[in-house]
Amino acid sequence: MAKHLKATEHDIGGLFVKRVLPHIEKKMVGPFIFLDHMGPSSFESGQGINVRPHPHIGLSTLTYLFDGAILHRDSLGNNLEIQPGDVNWMTAGKGIVHSERESFETRSRPHSINGLQCWIALPEELAEIEPSFIHIKKEQLPVSIYEDVMIRLIAGEAYEMSSPVKTYSPLFYLDITADKGSLVERPNRHQEAAIYCISGSVEVGGINLEPNQCALLEPNDDIIFASCGRVVVLGGEKYEKAPHVHWNFVSFSRERIQQAREDWSEGRFPTIPGDRKEHIPLPERKPK
Repeated sequence: MAKHLKATEHDIGGLFVKRVLPHIEKKMVGPFIFLDHMGPSSFESGQGINVRPHPHIGLSTLTYLFDGAILHRDSLGNNLEIQPGDVNWMTAGKGIVHSERESFETRSRPHSINGLQCWIALPEELAEIEPSFIHIKKEQLPVSIYEDVMIRLIAGEAYEMSSPVKTYSPLFYLDITADKGSLVERPNRHQEAAIYCISGSVEVGGINLEPNQCALLEPNDDIIFASCGRVVVLGGEKYEKAPHVHWNFVSFSRERIQQAREDWSEGRFPTIPGDRKEHIPLPERKPK
């Protein structure tokens, strides 16, 4: 039977998010070690997302929007606006700094935001690779349409499709919309998987899911759309050893996390061209 995972609420730069992973009952789903649902939220002119420069190590971030726009800038010099349906994949490796703000055009008018951000833990042997960044437009992503079911593969491999997004371990990340009564077979039954409901309602593994609800899937848990709706399904090969997570750092070594803390505190991380005037300070809480 599928198992509910209840999200918790957090404030990130003026935006309240629903955090599904890490969860007290399930730290990771495949390599996915962090999952936030941003919004849906609306802002007046002059208000909006303002996540100041901050560091990462040992992971890839994946930002995917349903509505709105986010201005991504990083210490590699990338500066671009993420639009709905695009994939923003940033690999921190040994260390990167980025900010998540808004363009002048977005912030100067009333606007909204709705999307997901994931962290994908790098395998231990790849945790210190060089940082990199890739942005894939929605038109480049594979899509399957059959019997009132539309499936977009955001990253990885599933349903005989392969995304152009480079991943470092076997995984899948799917955006699915379907009509009432549609049945969607669970992807990659040999891998771990979770489903998050965006709109409508679905039945899976003996439970019902409404918007903003998440569940872990068993291998035989197919998805039945109880109404027209949209869900995200993600997962991958199970990590036999889970890395440590502290603030924005992911590592299999507590000593490496402590080093990253010291590097950020002492200003040894690279800076973002054009966005160097402020940053998020290191939290006082130390790794356990």
